[in-house]
Amino acid sequence: MAKKTNAPEKQPTAAAAEQRVEGGEIHFTPGIPAEVKEIVSRTGSRGELTQVMCLVLDGRDKNKAIRRNVKGPVQIGDVLMLLETEIEAQRLSGGRRSGNSKS
Repeated sequence: MAKKTNAPEKQPTAAAAEQRVEGGEIHFTPGIPAEVKEIVSRTGSRGELTQVMCLVLDGRDKNKAIRRNVKGPVQIGDVLMLLETEIEAQRLSGGRRSGNSKS
């Protein structure tokens, strides 16, 4: 007869860590709304990301403007649901791509 071995259990994945199951209910980490105020530029190796300035509407950092990278279609006035508001995206080198130049 084969012996059963106690194999170590796998650690939960990042997706499983975001949700908690209690009594058959699934609870997700609450999101913090932020409104897109300005589209800065496209970024990423193939231009698949858009860097935007957004205003946090709720939570600990309410009324704080932060820079974030967004994947997918986005326009001014959209509301993003952020999982955290402490980390800001890095500024892109080359500055802003607008018609105003400082000389």
